[in-house]
Amino acid sequence: MEALLAALEGWAPVALLRASTWLYPAVNALHVMGIALLVGGILPLDLRRLGVWSGVPAAHLERVLTTTAAAGFGLAVLSGALLFAVGARDYAALGVFQAKMALVALGTANALWVRWRFAEAAVPGWAALLSIGVWLAALGAGRSIGYLL
Repeated sequence: MEALLAALEGWAPVALLRASTWLYPAVNALHVMGIALLVGGILPLDLRRLGVWSGVPAAHLERVLTTTAAAGFGLAVLSGALLFAVGARDYAALGVFQAKMALVALGTANALWVRWRFAEAAVPGWAALLSIGVWLAALGAGRSIGYLL
């Protein structure tokens, strides 16, 4: 695994990202934007599932916010992979990074399960609360990474 992570760090596009004055901050900004779209889509959707904004038809919010969250997820994953590659060995060894990845996996699995299981039915409150808690915890874990490396 160590050799794979070292090879990832040495990959030419990653070396360019590491050496550039402007490229790394740009990719980091894209990661923040992706997270904002992801959490900014999921949080109001789950709050609606918990009864907030009950006067707004859920189907309208579902369509817009699911698309927003999915676009944010894609952007966060792509930009996050590039950021990870810059210091893959350090990130992979960091417990809070591992926790973040586990939380992202759990949040993603929950979102996919909710979408599959409750396509036309009301989502149970516990699933919405789990979603909110997991994504906020992932956000907190991700923010703390910068202070630990």
